[in-house]
Amino acid sequence: MEFVIWIVAISTIGWLVNNWIRAKHGYSLEDEWGGKTDRSDTRQNAALADQNRKLMETVEKMQDRMIVLERIVTDKGYTVAAEIEALRDSPRSPGNGLQVDFTNKERVS
Repeated sequence: MEFVIWIVAISTIGWLVNNWIRAKHGYSLEDEWGGKTDRSDTRQNAALADQNRKLMETVEKMQDRMIVLERIVTDKGYTVAAEIEALRDSPRSPGNGLQVDFTNKERVS
């Protein structure tokens, strides 16, 4: 009985390997009864491959744009922060704008 199981297992593995090789090289596949299963429509595959190529190009363009936008956002943010810090650290002189005195509160009548 064990011998029969080994023969069935080896036959099944051989059938799987045979179908894998046939599928890899584009041949039609065999079903369990020896019938042939043709590959899907090549026009449909070509259309899907073309659509996939176009979508990949679009994604690459979007990634390039996103990199540029990230650079703009981070560079602008850094320059604005540096300008604020430069204004904060600059010496105060009487003629450089409105002096704000927070110690004296304004009285409203």
